[in-house]
Amino acid sequence: MNYLETLNNKIVNKQAKIGVIGLGYVGLPVACMFSQAGFDVTGLDIKQDRVDLINSGISPIEGIEPGLQELITEVTNSNRFRASTDYGMLKNLDIVLIDVETPTDQENIPQYVALRSACTDLAREMKDGILIIVESTIAPSTISKVVRPILEEVSGKKSSVDFFLGACPERVMPGKLLANLKSMSRVCGGETPRVSETMKLLYKNIVNADLDSADIITAEITKTAENTYRDVNIAFANELAMICQATGADFLKVRELVNKSPGRNVLMAGAGVGGHCIPKDPWLLAYGAKNKVHLHVIPAARKVNDSMPVQIANLLAMALEEEGVSLSESRIAVLGYAYLEESDDTRNSPSETLINYLKSEGAAIKVHDPFVSNYKLPLEEVLQNCDAVVIMVSHHIYRNLDLKSLKMNLKHPIIVDGRRAIDPQQALSEGFTYYGIGFGQESEE
Repeated sequence: MNYLETLNNKIVNKQAKIGVIGLGYVGLPVACMFSQAGFDVTGLDIKQDRVDLINSGISPIEGIEPGLQELITEVTNSNRFRASTDYGMLKNLDIVLIDVETPTDQENIPQYVALRSACTDLAREMKDGILIIVESTIAPSTISKVVRPILEEVSGKKSSVDFFLGACPERVMPGKLLANLKSMSRVCGGETPRVSETMKLLYKNIVNADLDSADIITAEITKTAENTYRDVNIAFANELAMICQATGADFLKVRELVNKSPGRNVLMAGAGVGGHCIPKDPWLLAYGAKNKVHLHVIPAARKVNDSMPVQIANLLAMALEEEGVSLSESRIAVLGYAYLEESDDTRNSPSETLINYLKSEGAAIKVHDPFVSNYKLPLEEVLQNCDAVVIMVSHHIYRNLDLKSLKMNLKHPIIVDGRRAIDPQQALSEGFTYYGIGFGQESEE
């Protein structure tokens, strides 16, 4: 019996030992779900404090994640899951999933420090016949040009002979980690069709959706393409919002009417695109065809979306001017620092870009976010004596602000709404100067 046949039998009988490298927003829920499905799972992470929390049955993710805390408690109590910082724990494992960050630098070039390190350390420990699956989002050809060479060189083993490789990009977002893992289809890209079939046999234990076979390059491109598609569509929504703003229309009404046409789906405009994926995945996709294709749409979309925090700053400057306040002498309350509502994820936060820009213009900044530890202050304390409030994240608490109380805390009744969390007409009726993304003020012309 060959390696894959043996592994298939182990998967069917829940005897395959699984390792997960990287216990962040993807790796932790994946590890817990495989453990809940009956597999013995070892999770690896470089952060000792995170490992200690997990082994204590406590979720290190502070945002609202339905079911995750309960799942962590369940699997840590079952003795089928443990977390560690010791790569020696990967000895004798049958399957290892890699879930590490894959950022880009200032020049939009992939930075695979974590991926290279994970592959190097894994290669020193892996046994013959192991299946290694990269779930991280990576540029096309990363497995053939980065992952496979490291594994072969360090281990002395040969891919497709002594070990097997696959790519199965994650499809999750904060706030819906478990739901997305269970309900969203996955692309099982194997270096051979047989590897893809083994991957499908594995993932059907936690995924209640289509599992599609593909080669590795197709899997790599599919994930980067789907996030790039979303980025481009957000950029259109943002430009449309700015047109509505400039001409006196309301983006939300225009969006509603456009979307009544079959096949149209204008996305929501906003104060910027954040998170680990969408700001960098278009550049990963583009990097795969570096020096081979002259790109127009992807760089343009990235430029639009990256500019949105500054667009919010421009709205703020106009609102302050209307109240006779200079931006350079203002005190601003920024509400929300995570990139997504009800989440603690601050990666590529548009709020950070806005705050840095406002500070460079001389404004004093106070920040509030109920999910980000550095900014868990009483809201009234943050608002006190500020000239204006800027809503950057549509947390539930901001969508339900008491406008009368808000007005009493501010020096000037100014709301700049980067997420359309507040009803403009209600704010205006309460006497606020209101500027919202895509909300066109009446023209005097």
